[in-house]
Amino acid sequence: MTAAHSPTILLAEDETAIADAVMYALRSEGFAVEHCLLGGDVLPRVRAGGVDLLLLDVGLPDVSGFDVCRRLRDFSDLPVIFLTARNDEIDRVLGLELGADDYVAKPFSPRELAARVRARLRRHAAADAGWRRHGAFEIDAEGRRIRYAGRVLELTRYEYALLAELLRRPGAILSRAQLLDRAWDGDSDSADRTVDTHVKTLRAKLREAGAEPDPIRTHRGVGYSIEA
Repeated sequence: MTAAHSPTILLAEDETAIADAVMYALRSEGFAVEHCLLGGDVLPRVRAGGVDLLLLDVGLPDVSGFDVCRRLRDFSDLPVIFLTARNDEIDRVLGLELGADDYVAKPFSPRELAARVRARLRRHAAADAGWRRHGAFEIDAEGRRIRYAGRVLELTRYEYALLAELLRRPGAILSRAQLLDRAWDGDSDSADRTVDTHVKTLRAKLREAGAEPDPIRTHRGVGYSIEA
């Protein structure tokens, strides 16, 4: 595993000794690791993109790890492994029902944890084989789905086609005529205002998914481009 392709692990853990041991073990295994002390820092970091797996302490000082996971699952299927001092079966069941992928009780072996991280990343990669990344965006062409920062966007047929076309050439300016020709079929009732209307609804859905600033650029008198 080269440093350029190292998966990024986000560790949310407020106990310094545990965090240091986990970070050392993961970095020794070739992972990139980012650390935060508070649950409130987790979701903004995940929304920013580039995180491959979350190690989440249940007993964070500001908000429960269970609450963080519940909110995370509203917009992302990022792999989550809970870390907890509690080993009660009810806690384990709750964590898994909330969408966690694994559950590790303290004290644990950092080497074992690293092995579990690697296993979860392999499974997630296998499930994600059809997705292609374009910056914070990912496209599943076969399934006609697009994600932003891990969140699947609920797109209409033409919203998908329009966004996919822009993402094929990030930064390139495409005219309304080009977008109509490439994203709309010949039988549709299409006009320049149709493109503008769909761009408007796309922008609203991207804002809802946390895309700030707006990645779609308007080039007056010319067309649109996207920053991916």
